[in-house]
Amino acid sequence: MNMLALIPGMSGLPEILVIVFVVLLLFGAKRIPELFRSLGKSLNEFKKGMAEGEPEKKSDKPSEPPKA
Repeated sequence: MNMLALIPGMSGLPEILVIVFVVLLLFGAKRIPELFRSLGKSLNEFKKGMAEGEPEKKSDKPSEPPKA
C-alpha cells in the first residue's frame, strides 16, 4: 500500500519534488543535514526513554501475596 495515498492531496512524485524544493529554499542545503541529525538524535532519545519506561510498567504487576 502506498503511504502517500493516506495523505489527502498527495498523489505522486511531482508533489514530493515541490515539497523538497520548498524545504531546500527555506532551510538551505547546509542546514538540512543538521536538521536530520538533530531529528535522529531526538528519535534515539525517545526510543531510550520508551525502553526505560517499559521495565517499570512490567514491575507494576502485583506480586504474589505473602504466605502467612
